Amino acid sequence: MPDTRDTLHIAARILLLPVLLGQAVFVRKRYIALPEPTGDRTGTIGQGPPLRLLILGDSSAVGVGVARQEQALLGQLTTHLAPHATVTYHLHAVTGAKTSDVLEWLDTLQEGPYDVAVTALGVNDVTKAVSLGRWRRQQTALFDRLTTQFGARKIVASSLPPMEQFPLLPHPLRWVLGRQAARFDRHLDALVVARPACTMVRIDLDLDKTNMSEDGFHPGPAVYAAWAKEIAQIILADRELLDGARGAP
Repeated sequence: MPDTRDTLHIAARILLLPVLLGQAVFVRKRYIALPEPTGDRTGTIGQGPPLRLLILGDSSAVGVGVARQEQALLGQLTTHLAPHATVTYHLHAVTGAKTSDVLEWLDTLQEGPYDVAVTALGVNDVTKAVSLGRWRRQQTALFDRLTTQFGARKIVASSLPPMEQFPLLPHPLRWVLGRQAARFDRHLDALVVARPACTMVRIDLDLDKTNMSEDGFHPGPAVYAAWAKEIAQIILADRELLDGARGAP
């Protein structure tokens, strides 16, 4: 049976379409295009058993909203992990990337094995009107390939952020995108729960002008710090990942 929330949301989107199109044009005009942070996207850090880390995603995975990778998800995550493991990390992310883009990249990336794969996707799928059914199929294909082609022992899928809290977005566009992001997130959670090697990471943090970047759309340092801390706790709680059984290639 269809979810009543989804039915109401679709109806509201249809009724509000003229307003939403106008607001989308307005948002594009006032959007501040921030650069991607500087710093290495591949390397090795830390001491202890080897841990191969792959991060895939969009501008949030890149770290847009901060100046250097040390402040972004990659830098803060590897800082947490470095006292416990020798982390060989690879970040492959591009501003504006959708899940379909990442699936195309997989054909060109160095194959694993990787111990942990972190994904950060969904916002651009929402803003670019990818259907929920297509997105589910693409996320399923992504998880399958990370497990089989890249040998990921654990996949940490990042939940979609609460887009209804993004300062850049006016109402009702903010409400509509927030509802759609919540729909995607519920289905992502169901996909993750069905896979023993997958874990969902959520950030228990309200988003506003104090912790978002100046563009009102991307995380600021505090959000990246909270996100990285949650992922690090998931990885460090899984002792099998740090048992040193798999050596670096």
